[in-house]
Amino acid sequence: MRMDTETISYVLEGHELQNDVQTMIQVFLANRHYIRTDTVTDAEITVKSEMKEGIASAMLYRRGEKASAWSMEYDEKMLTEKEQQRIIKRTIFELLKAETGIRPQWGLLTGVRPAKLISSLLEEGKTDKECLAFLTEDYLVMPHKAALALKVAKAERKILEDNRPEEISLYIGIPFCPTRCLYCSFTAYPLHQYKNRVDEYLDAMFRELDWLAAYSRSFVMKNIYIGGGTPTSLDEAQLERLLQKVEELFHPDESMEYTVEAGRPDTITREKLRLLKEYGVNRISINPQTMNDKTLRAVGRKHTVEDIRRVFREAREEGHQNINMDLILGLPGEDAADVRNTMEEIMKLAPDNVTVHTLAVKRASRLREELAQHDMTTAEALEEMLDISAEYAERMGMEPYYMYRQKNMVGNFENVGYCHPGKEGIYNVQIMEEKQTILAAGAGASTKTVDPETDRIERVFNVKSIEDYIGRIEEMIERKRTGLPQGGNI
Repeated sequence: MRMDTETISYVLEGHELQNDVQTMIQVFLANRHYIRTDTVTDAEITVKSEMKEGIASAMLYRRGEKASAWSMEYDEKMLTEKEQQRIIKRTIFELLKAETGIRPQWGLLTGVRPAKLISSLLEEGKTDKECLAFLTEDYLVMPHKAALALKVAKAERKILEDNRPEEISLYIGIPFCPTRCLYCSFTAYPLHQYKNRVDEYLDAMFRELDWLAAYSRSFVMKNIYIGGGTPTSLDEAQLERLLQKVEELFHPDESMEYTVEAGRPDTITREKLRLLKEYGVNRISINPQTMNDKTLRAVGRKHTVEDIRRVFREAREEGHQNINMDLILGLPGEDAADVRNTMEEIMKLAPDNVTVHTLAVKRASRLREELAQHDMTTAEALEEMLDISAEYAERMGMEPYYMYRQKNMVGNFENVGYCHPGKEGIYNVQIMEEKQTILAAGAGASTKTVDPETDRIERVFNVKSIEDYIGRIEEMIERKRTGLPQGGNI
């Protein structure tokens, strides 16, 4: 049944689990406008979620007329908050599965971190079999996705077991790109508009880094990650200024994972690759997204597949031995054959890590604004693409080691990081599993503190605007001064 209306309304009765209702609807009917109303109206599509007298129901209305419903009984005496959430999601899942013909492979799970859920069960002493049963029976996750979650959870736990309370990480944001990609929703600004303010931005950020360096002296810095945007959109002199500042303040050595997103090949030069190596960067990302020239042009990437090959070869020649490559499945116009071609080309290059992303249509992206103009991938096609990427990762000798999910992902699938043994991206796991404090500097950066004893998480945000960040840098520092724990272990 077609459900391509732009707006979906929903009604709650007998409960207030608005987020659970909306996120479950979004699994089936993504990239719409969602409105909560008090009663069923004559809107084209309305979903009503109801709990009363031991019966939970989900009902679908078309222009005010009930079209279908799905109900289940529950024991009010045994109704915990988590069980109530599960029941509400289950009724909507069954209703919309019947209406749309879609069977989401992650079942009732709508959260960002499915592996984190499994990790908590393993910590409780649950067996592998019990973990898999929890996902497949209680949350209707397909068996192969449950097996993936368990595998990733175990890989992540192996990394996280080495954490120490005194260890922290650092994120440095460079919010500039040569152009803005069709799908991008990050804090990233076209370099040509801000080229005269880049040095001013670095000056402001260095003041924030000075403060963070002083704050972090009582801790052990384990990971440094320079991301964006595209850090290599800085010219050689600016990049060296940044690398010198990091060296001066944080003294990176071989005990740290030190990553720079070299990102887009059209920003990378041999000299920049040499500088990264000279200043101790031991992990870089060269991110093609696809190895098909027609797609690169369509999504606004100003480089070619041959540029990717050239830059990768130069990175190896300059001594980089831990190179990640990011890919996106489901880009407009691509099919399974395009993905197979991408994976063949990636396999020839032999990177150390591959991160496979499923396209997410974010509100802040041009893609969201232009959605009707693009030929979007179906969930069925994307499932085949994911299978192809997993097949090639295995052929390259890689294993999945981290995973996360996002809202409005095509097909409600997942992003998976694969790597050769010993080449895991440790920072990726730390930020995703939220087991370590991560200090952050730069426009749009978010500092996150984690109390290792209670797992309590606090966040301190920076403003996103370049102008505001430069003009209000003292306020950004003051936010950290008042928002971060003072002294002792975080």
